[in-house]
Amino acid sequence: MATEVKVPQLGESITEATVGEWLKQVGDPVEQDEPIASLETDKVSVDVPSPVAGVLEAQVAAVGDTVEVGALLAKVGAGEGTATVADEPRPAGDEAKDGGPDATTENSDVIDQDKADEQALSSDLTLSPAVRRAVLEHGVDPSKITGTGKDGRITKDDVLAAAKAKDAAPEPAAKAAAASGGQASAPTSIKVAGERREERVKMTRLRQTIAKRLKEAQDTAALLTTFNDVDMSAVMEARSKYKDHFAKKHGIRLGFMSFFVKAVALAAKDVPAVNARIEDDEIVYHDYLDVSVAVSAPKGLVVPVIRSADQMSFAEIEQSIADYGKRAKEGTLGMEDMAGGTFTISNGGVFGSLLSTPIINPPQSAVLGMHRIEERPIAVNGEVVIKPMMYLALSYDHRLIDGREAVTFLVRIKEALEDPTRLLIDL
Repeated sequence: MATEVKVPQLGESITEATVGEWLKQVGDPVEQDEPIASLETDKVSVDVPSPVAGVLEAQVAAVGDTVEVGALLAKVGAGEGTATVADEPRPAGDEAKDGGPDATTENSDVIDQDKADEQALSSDLTLSPAVRRAVLEHGVDPSKITGTGKDGRITKDDVLAAAKAKDAAPEPAAKAAAASGGQASAPTSIKVAGERREERVKMTRLRQTIAKRLKEAQDTAALLTTFNDVDMSAVMEARSKYKDHFAKKHGIRLGFMSFFVKAVALAAKDVPAVNARIEDDEIVYHDYLDVSVAVSAPKGLVVPVIRSADQMSFAEIEQSIADYGKRAKEGTLGMEDMAGGTFTISNGGVFGSLLSTPIINPPQSAVLGMHRIEERPIAVNGEVVIKPMMYLALSYDHRLIDGREAVTFLVRIKEALEDPTRLLIDL
């Protein structure tokens, strides 16, 4: 008897998800606790493991379907058996039984297309829906493509590269006609250079949620951004001087983010409104600092939370950030990792951004934007010197935070970074 696999609990207040990808196909053997499907929620992707070892007998939902918590997702049998799935491909030979054209009468073009389709369908184990669609569209053989994705998986770019290489090869008929000087019996199809294409792809649930929340922030909050710049010489010198000792003692690299988190914690003590939120007609102040750190993940931006960051050491902050970054790339972040947060730090500098106006993450009231470090000429004691400078941007909800408070908060951060001793003596 087959074992039912149901949609697991996905987190507080989350009642449904979207089937993002089937990691196992009907007929594939599965081990106990081995992921068979990936579900997309509003914030993260969740793998659904098989409760037993056996063979995947049925996929009850298709990729892109919305499924509720507790709904039947798949069936796993104890051994080999008859596999069933909605919209299952028809077995070979059905056309002949139904009076359709026999394979021996098919022309070579149709046969080649059928072979390409069969090859694409047989590669379901490693092809995502988007890649499978590209394989069918371009008629390439996925078994001859070397995947550059995670675990050697074939990506859409790999398929497009293979199709481009295929199109670039001159066809034998064309070469023969050119050699013989013969004339074509039909008009030649001319491929226009710079051919334009369009592709329509449904937004992932994560991207839909990001779009909704960002627009909600713009529609609800009175957004304003203030800027400052900071001389990073002192931080860079301290990091260069102690990074080897730090790594040896704590087993983690000393980065810039821990300095910024500590500086935010220090500045928030002087300007508590930056670490507060509006709830109905009340202002809720926090005596703790939970910092949401924007991290780039394969399917979009996620913001895991460093809890009680104001009580953490440099090493604890760096360890938390490294762990979140690794799990974001692997797609293993959980809902609990991103719940809450009282303030956000976004580092666009890692992508080369010089300046930006970040958008707050509701119900938070402020977000600090970091940018790339760039050597610039500045005046120091009446002389022009070259310094490693970084622009800082603080976007805030003007309904709660006044301009004076926003500027003061950013100045406190600037002072702490230009003189890191302040972080140690709480000044």
